[in-house]
Amino acid sequence: MASREQNQERLFKTAVSAVYPLYVQKVERKGRTKAELDEVIEWLTGFDQGELEAHLEAGTTFRDFFTRAEINPLASQITGVICGMRVEEIDDPLMQRIRYLDKLVDELARGKAMEKVLRAV
Repeated sequence: MASREQNQERLFKTAVSAVYPLYVQKVERKGRTKAELDEVIEWLTGFDQGELEAHLEAGTTFRDFFTRAEINPLASQITGVICGMRVEEIDDPLMQRIRYLDKLVDELARGKAMEKVLRAV
């Protein structure tokens, strides 16, 4: 059985483009749009639409994606449980950023108002 560290490393080496279509499917199934998803990703990472698309086309790994990102200072307000972990308690900074993204996608898919997802309220 794979250790937690092995699973983490596998996730870090995964291309964002491999997971992105799953994010799109999740939010669209719940009546949200790809544009809203992209807005959430852009808010978290600081990447504009062109930069996001370039990363997706290039097969950028989660490690490289978040290393190059300028994480929104309000990201620390993202709290709650995702994948059985409280995002605010995750020790590894890269894993925490990945789980921030997962949490935002989840909030979007659950119908939370965009202002709240983007911590604007």
